[in-house]
Formats: sequence, structure tokens, C-alpha cells
Amino acid sequence: MTERENEMLKLKPNCECCDVDLIAESIDARICSFECTFCSECKEQNFDGNCPNCGGELEKRPIRPAEYLQKYPPSTTRFVNQNHADQPNFNSRGSSS
Repeated sequence: MTERENEMLKLKPNCECCDVDLIAESIDARICSFECTFCSECKEQNFDGNCPNCGGELEKRPIRPAEYLQKYPPSTTRFVNQNHADQPNFNSRGSSS
């Protein structure tokens, strides 16, 4: 992996609370400075705008320009944090197609 690739956002593929798909172009993806990744619905309904893992702000994830997606593809590794199992959206939405 090059130094530049290490600097890129991973663009994680799902909300770590409810597991809804968050494609690279998603306008609903929210991240903190550690790149914990949530959907906008979980951000608002469950976490009051703050990351439940670090307490930082959850902000709209930038969209990588399409011409860079092949060279710098988004992550395909899904992660669901079981610590959020008590949240209303947890596993209620699931992956969308």
C-alpha cells in the first residue's frame, strides 16, 4: 500500500449501528475523525449527532470523485458494533439492495 493510499478515507460500506448499505456515493454516510461510520438516521435518532465511540462530531462523509474510485476503491469490509445493540435502529433496517 502506498503512502497516499494510507491517507485515503476507507469509505466503509455500512452503518456500524444498523448495517444499512452506505455506498461510496452515499449522501447519508456520516463519519467522525476516526472514520467510525454511521447513517444519517442513526446519527440523528440514536446518537444526537455525536459518535458513540469517541464522542466526536459525526459529519457528512465526503464523496470520492468517480474517476478515483477504481484506483482507490472503497472498503468492502463490513463492521457492525455490537455495543450499539440497544439502539432502536440496530438491525431493524438491515442491508438494502
